Amino acid sequence: MTITNYEKLGAFYLGREIDPISGEQQQSTVLYDAKDLTTHGLIIGMTGSGKTGLAVALIEEAIIDGIPVLAIDPKGDLGNLFLSFPRLQASDFSPWVDPVSASHQGTTPEEFAEATAQQWQQGLAHWGQDGSRIQDYIDAADRQLYTPGSRSGRPLSLLSMLSLPKQAILNDDEALRDRIEAAVSGLLALLDVEADPLTSPEHILLSLLFERSWRQGTSLDLAALIMQMQNPPVQRVGILELDAFFPAKDRTAFAIRLNGLLASPGFDAWMEGDPLDAGALLYNNEGKPRLSVVSISHLNDNERMFVVTCLLNSLINWMRSQAGSGSLRALVYMDEIYGYLPPVANPPSKQPLLTLLKQARAFGVGLTLATQNPVDLDYKALSNAGTWFLGRLQTERDKQRVIDGLEGAGGGRFNRAEVEALLGRLESRQFLLHNVHEDRPVLFATRWVLNFLAGPLTRQQIKRLNSDLCSQLLPSSANQ
Repeated sequence: MTITNYEKLGAFYLGREIDPISGEQQQSTVLYDAKDLTTHGLIIGMTGSGKTGLAVALIEEAIIDGIPVLAIDPKGDLGNLFLSFPRLQASDFSPWVDPVSASHQGTTPEEFAEATAQQWQQGLAHWGQDGSRIQDYIDAADRQLYTPGSRSGRPLSLLSMLSLPKQAILNDDEALRDRIEAAVSGLLALLDVEADPLTSPEHILLSLLFERSWRQGTSLDLAALIMQMQNPPVQRVGILELDAFFPAKDRTAFAIRLNGLLASPGFDAWMEGDPLDAGALLYNNEGKPRLSVVSISHLNDNERMFVVTCLLNSLINWMRSQAGSGSLRALVYMDEIYGYLPPVANPPSKQPLLTLLKQARAFGVGLTLATQNPVDLDYKALSNAGTWFLGRLQTERDKQRVIDGLEGAGGGRFNRAEVEALLGRLESRQFLLHNVHEDRPVLFATRWVLNFLAGPLTRQQIKRLNSDLCSQLLPSSANQ
């Protein structure tokens, strides 16, 4: 099959167009303009629609183009971005194929690995790709798989958010306020405390303690925070006496919760690893672009919210230190956004997500979010996305929610009847691409991805993968 040349800088190879009338796949290649992602993207589709494959393809294209990627992984399957086998041999796939699937097909794991390798060779060839493109992907970026709160992957010290910021942040009042809010909101999320920054006594007093210590040039760890919460070094909060604003018995109860967190088994894992620094997650020490996957599938809901809130606020701090850019400087991807950007509630993750959706474009930072259920997303967020990748939807309610959102974001070029008809005919791995920067929606089939899609990885698989990454078997060679 003839393949149009797709290797163009700034153009992401996503697949091939589908004729909307006949449903036949066309020769025309879908090349997505990378800079359009600075107005952010949404990937929406039910389970089995191919969302993960499309997201992996987007990330692969960004990495090949030298664009760093931060991917937040609630499901545990973005570790597949490290299953890169340019030799495409059965021995590469063998450790990662599912022996249960092999048994169901009546084959040995070795035979199943051989069949999988052949499937990947043929799939890539059909889409005009081969092992050399996988090697380009490997060579283009440093790659790290982080598991905060766990030692199975590379540790990431989220509690470094409590430490004394750099002098540049201390000298910038706005940046300092953002850093304080990030630290306090993240900590309260970990404790499952719903706290409004303007009304919550916990949030306000913690913010006051952080600002006081940091302006004095002192870090504030959890142990010191527990002591200061019981005996604050302030007598008033605003014009109110401290005990009137936050009674001593309530402060003691809160300090006990903090102490329980500090004393809990395994909590020391949160204090290990690389300090949280969005810049370091996007570039290594040599300035090479980095693919950083932060896996949170092993965490409970409170811990996930803590990680996401800290990551997003760190990213905002980094972003605001950068010069403006009209091109895509960094891609941030988050799967299963459900619960982090709800239409009514205000979890700690919601405000930084809205901030990124509204402000990141000016700095060349593109945010792409994926969900199964568009009804679970804040409508204002939907209207801020310029690119919509729409896969098969589960219910008529989901379809109408998407169409309403598109109508709000699409301007005068939006044709409701046409979009509704196209959505009704989608099959697996087919998406309707609606881009406000283009004149018409495009129906397309996603290309074969470069990385092996093994599904969600177990902790043991993550340990193996992290060992491979640490020994440099994956990042820069074909010696897998």
